[in-house]
Amino acid sequence: MMQFYVVLALGVLIGVAGQMLLKSGADAGQEGLLAQFLAPQSIIGLGLYFLAALCYMYALRKLPVSVAFPMVSLSYVVVALAAYWLYGEPLGLPKLAGIALICAGVILVTRTA
Repeated sequence: MMQFYVVLALGVLIGVAGQMLLKSGADAGQEGLLAQFLAPQSIIGLGLYFLAALCYMYALRKLPVSVAFPMVSLSYVVVALAAYWLYGEPLGLPKLAGIALICAGVILVTRTA
């Protein structure tokens, strides 16, 4: 059973990497949506999203969706922290409170599983 949690966590991290690459593709100074979509970072980011979806599908073989899907919300936490470190996006008290609430919710959901 633990392997399915590991695959789910790996999928979350891969999805976060995909999100960061999509942001890099958007920031690459490309003009127009098509150019942004065809930027190498965007293409790789979309590929990582697909890989993350495959991990999620694999994890759902044994994990209840009522547990697996809320755990995916941890990607919001990792994205907020990565955006702070990589892009200098603000991480104020409201965001930190939201991160704490997400973490608390995931803990509650997984404890009842």
